[in-house]
Amino acid sequence: MIRNLDEIIESAKKTPKVVAVAAAEDPVVLSAIKEAIAEEIAIFRLFGSALKIDKLAHDVGLEKGFTVEDCTSTKDSVFRAVKSITSGDSDLLMKGHVKTGELLSVFLKDENGLKTGRTMNLVTVFQLKKYHKLLTVTDAGMVISPDLQQKMDSIVNAASVARAIGIERPKVAVLGAVETVNAKMPVTLEAAILSQMSKRGQLGEVEVDGPLALDNAISASAASHKGITGSVAGDADILIMPDIEAGNIFYKSMAFLSDAELASTIVGGKVPVILTSRADSDKTKLQSIALNVLLAGVR
Repeated sequence: MIRNLDEIIESAKKTPKVVAVAAAEDPVVLSAIKEAIAEEIAIFRLFGSALKIDKLAHDVGLEKGFTVEDCTSTKDSVFRAVKSITSGDSDLLMKGHVKTGELLSVFLKDENGLKTGRTMNLVTVFQLKKYHKLLTVTDAGMVISPDLQQKMDSIVNAASVARAIGIERPKVAVLGAVETVNAKMPVTLEAAILSQMSKRGQLGEVEVDGPLALDNAISASAASHKGITGSVAGDADILIMPDIEAGNIFYKSMAFLSDAELASTIVGGKVPVILTSRADSDKTKLQSIALNVLLAGVR
């Protein structure tokens, strides 16, 4: 089992991949690419304006480990980057200076054959100083208000990430504000349904419990104090957030208030998609690339 994010970087070095970057004329993205090349976890195909990419690459000191594919527009760069995945020339897709929705709308076109039928989620792996193992969380930035089917997909997607870091049967906590079922709180009803579905083997090799409040999912003492038993309570591998607001606030609280380290991926398609934020630290960007390389190696 991988126990920290540095181990993800080391594991990614064993299966380096070719990454296609759509709209690569972005200094933040190119700086992250430079670090990934230095760590020998990937080589990159940069799609976009060759003139702009060459200038920005020079500015950030990016000198090797990449090729540039000159494109006439952002739309052209996205199209060609995605096609490099479908043709097998590249293993992974990375978001550059383009909106996530614009990138995924091309990625998910039927003719590209990259859909799985599942909802795509932003899944983040956190390394927290006060938690005893890596914690996988979804969704902080894509699905606004997930329904039951979307939460089912979210569990499957997050479990695929957890397995990539060595957790064969991840423990999943479906979160709410309370740990009891309340008919006036639909989130708690959905959590109870998902828990029962897991017991019947409908969600694959996972253990699901819910509803659980956050403290009961990650603190054994808090769970014990409330009389909550079960293997998930206090020992969750995965947290399923009730909506994008909760997920986004949790993500940013951990990133900016708790000094957490993290790595993110967009999963649910046939290949993962690398997404880096301008607000992410350089180390977070590198860890996110490494996580996606590791996922591609597992697939």
